[in-house]
Amino acid sequence: MATSLTQISSVSWEHPADRAALRALRALPGFDDVVRKIAGAFGERGIRNLFLGDAVLVGPTQRPALYALYQEVLHTLDWPRAGQSAPQLYVAQTPIANAGAVGFDQPFIVISSGTLELLDRDEQRFVLAQQLGHIMTGRTTYRTIALIVLFFGMSALPLLASIALLPFQLALLEWYRTSELSADRAGMLGTQDPRGSLMTFLKLAGGKPQDDAIDLDAYLAQASDYQMGGSAWDSVLKALNTALREHPFHTVRAGALHHWQQSGAYAAIVGGAYIKRGSEAERPFRDDLRDATDYYRDMAKEATDAVGGVITRAADAFRDAFKAAASMSDAAAPPPEPPPSGEPPTPESPAGP
Repeated sequence: MATSLTQISSVSWEHPADRAALRALRALPGFDDVVRKIAGAFGERGIRNLFLGDAVLVGPTQRPALYALYQEVLHTLDWPRAGQSAPQLYVAQTPIANAGAVGFDQPFIVISSGTLELLDRDEQRFVLAQQLGHIMTGRTTYRTIALIVLFFGMSALPLLASIALLPFQLALLEWYRTSELSADRAGMLGTQDPRGSLMTFLKLAGGKPQDDAIDLDAYLAQASDYQMGGSAWDSVLKALNTALREHPFHTVRAGALHHWQQSGAYAAIVGGAYIKRGSEAERPFRDDLRDATDYYRDMAKEATDAVGGVITRAADAFRDAFKAAASMSDAAAPPPEPPPSGEPPTPESPAGP
C-alpha cells in the first residue's frame, strides 16, 4: 500500500521547466484575453460534450476494479476534500493508448480502453495519478485550450486573428509538453513504484512484450542516448520534431523521470519532505528559469547557438549541390554541332543540306 502524502501541494512535483514555460506563455500579449474567449466560446458543458462522446462514467458498479484503483490514487495524493468532490473518471473506447485531464471549472479524467488493455494494474495506477496530478496543479484550463487548438487548429479560431498565431501556438505547446513532466512526477508519487512507472513509457513506446521480453534498463539507456547523444544539428532536428507535438517523446519522459528519481527528490517526498498545501511561496521567475536551464540544456544542448551556423552550412550545401548539378548537366549535354559555312542559321534561313 502506498504511503498517503497528506496535504501535499502540487508545487512539490512541478517541473521547473513547466513553471518557466507557463510564465513565458502568460507573458504573451493578449494571452489572458484568448483564454477567456476560448473558455467562454466552448463553456463547461461544451467541453464535456467535445471530449466525452461515447465514454462511460466509472463508478462503484461500472468498472469497479478501475474505480477502486482510482480511489487508492486519490488517497495517496490526498485529493483535497474540503467541499470538493473527486474529478469524474471516464473510459473511452479507442485502441489508441491515451489519457487526459480536461475541463474548466470541473475538470475530469478520460482514459482510453487501449490504455487499459496495454498496461497492467500498477501501470494504470501511474496513468491515473498523472492525470490527477494535472488537475491538482489547477491548470487544466490551459491544457484544455491547448487540446482545442490541436483539435481545431489555429485557423479555425478567428478570435485569435489579432495576435501572432505561431508564437502563441508554439509557446502553448511548449508549456503543454513540459506540464507532462510535472504529471509524470505525480504519477510516480501516486504509484510509489519507480520501475513500474518507468515501464509504462516502455509499453507506450513499444507495446506489450507478447510472447517476447522487454528490458527496462535497455530502454533507459536508449532514453539517455537520445537526450545526450548526437551533434548540434541533431539537437535542432529534435527541437523541430517536437515543436508542434502535444507530448514529449516517451524516451524523453522516461529519461527525465528517471533522472528525477535518481536525484533523491522522489525518495525525499515519499519520506515526508514535501511542501504542504497552504505553505507554498511564490518563486521568483529567475529561480524557475535557473532551475529549468539544466532541462533545456539536456534537451537542446548547443542547438540555439548552432542554429545560425547550421542554416549557413545548409545554404552552402544547397548552393554547392546546385553548382554540382549544373556542372554535371553541362558535362552530360552533347556538344553543339558546328554551324555550316557562311552565316549562322536563323529561323528565317534554316540550316539545310
